[in-house]
Amino acid sequence: MSVRKGVNQIRQALKSRSWDTITQVLKELHPTDQAELIKELTPSERRQVLSHLSYEQLAEIVAELHYDDQRDVLRELGRDKIPGVLDEMSSDDVVDLLRELETEQAQELLGLMGTEEAQDVRELLVYPEQTAGALMTTEYVALPHRLSAGETIDALRIISPDAEMIYYVYVIDERERLVGVVSLRDLIVAKPTMPLQEIMRKKVISVPASMDQEEVAKLLDKYDFLALPVVDEEDRLLGIVTVDDVMDVITEEATEDFIKMAAIHGMEDLALSPKEAAFHRLPWLLFLLLAGFLTGGIITRFEDTLQSALALAAFIPIIADMAGNTGTQALAVVVRSMALKRFVGKEVLELLRQEASIGLIVGTVCGILVAFLAVLWHGNPFLGFVVGVSMWVTLIVSTMIGALMPVLFNALGVDPAVASGPFITTVNDIVGLGIYFTLATKFLAYLA
Repeated sequence: MSVRKGVNQIRQALKSRSWDTITQVLKELHPTDQAELIKELTPSERRQVLSHLSYEQLAEIVAELHYDDQRDVLRELGRDKIPGVLDEMSSDDVVDLLRELETEQAQELLGLMGTEEAQDVRELLVYPEQTAGALMTTEYVALPHRLSAGETIDALRIISPDAEMIYYVYVIDERERLVGVVSLRDLIVAKPTMPLQEIMRKKVISVPASMDQEEVAKLLDKYDFLALPVVDEEDRLLGIVTVDDVMDVITEEATEDFIKMAAIHGMEDLALSPKEAAFHRLPWLLFLLLAGFLTGGIITRFEDTLQSALALAAFIPIIADMAGNTGTQALAVVVRSMALKRFVGKEVLELLRQEASIGLIVGTVCGILVAFLAVLWHGNPFLGFVVGVSMWVTLIVSTMIGALMPVLFNALGVDPAVASGPFITTVNDIVGLGIYFTLATKFLAYLA
C-alpha cells in the first residue's frame, strides 16, 4: 500500500470513526511509511489517530520522524502518554532526540521516563557527540560463555523482545568482558548441548566508546557486519552500534562534506530563518567577492593587450570556466578518496601523479580543440596558438591545484572539504587568466 492511499483511507475511517480500519491500514505499512503518513495528516487528524495507537506503535513511528516532527508529535500526545512512548523507544533513539532539545526540555523528558530507562539514556548522554559511545544502543544480547546452544536459544526467546538486534549473541565472561560472538545462524545449526565457548568466534572486532562515528561506519562497511560491539578500556561490553545507525552517519557525513564543498557551512539546518541563513553564507561570499577583485585586477593590468587584440575577450569565459571546472573535479576526487581512507601516506603521491596525468590528457585534448575553433572563427593561427597553449597549461595547473589544495589543508590539520568548490574556482580563475594574458602579451605583435 502506498502512503498516499493510506492517508486517504485513514481520512475516510476518521469520518466514520472506524478505529479498526485505522489500525489495519497502519499494520500494512512499514514504520517509516507510517511516519510519512502521520506527517501528511492535519494536526487534528494526527491527534485522533495517535490517541488510538499503542505505546509500542507510537515509539516505532516517533523513532522514524525528524526531530522537529518528533517534538510536534510528543507535544500533541501530551504528558500522560510521553513517558510510555519514550520508555518503548530504543535508548539511542531517545538520546538522538534529547540532544536536539534545550537542556531544560531534555531534563524534563528524562524526568518523565521510567527509572531504569532514564538511567540507560543518561549513561549514553555522557559520551561526546559523533562517537561510538553516543551512537551505540544498550539493547543487545550478551550471555555467559558457559551456556549451551540450547540454553542460549531458550534465553533468546525471553530477552529478544527488548533487544534491538538478535542476529549476534555476544559472549561475556564472569567480569562481563567480551570474549566472543555467535551469529544466530551458527547458534541454530549447533547441537543443543554444545557450549557457547566452543561455537563462538573468539577474534571479535570491537571499537572503543571514544572512536569517531565515521571510523565506526568504515569498519562496518569494511567487514559487512550488521553491528559492532563497543567496549571500555578493560574490554567490558558497553553496547552495540547497528548498521541502521551507521547509515544515518554516512548520510550525515556525506551531507556535511557537500555543505562544506559548496561553501555554505551551517546551512544543513533548514530550520534557519532567511536572516540566519544569509549570515551563515556571507563570510565565504564576502571572501570570494574580494578574491574576485583579483580577477578583475588581472584583466585591468592587461587592458592594453586586450584593446590591441579584442578577439582575446571572447575566450576569457572559456579559459576561466574550464580552469574552475577541472580544479573542482580534481578536488572532489581527492577529498572523497581521503574521506574513504583509500589514499594515505605514499598513496597520496600516486593519486597526485594520476591527477597530473589526467590534467595533461584533458589539457591536450581541450587545447587542440579550442585552438582549432579559434583559427576557424577568427582566421588567425597565432590566436589559435595562444588560446590553445593557454588552455593546455591552465588545465594542467588547475587540475594540480584542485588535487593539491585538500592535501595541503589536511597536512595543516584543516578539514580538506573546506577547500570548497567556489574557493578553488576563484583561485583557478585567477591562475587561468594570468596564464592566458601573459602568453597573449608575448605574442601581441602577431595578434593585433
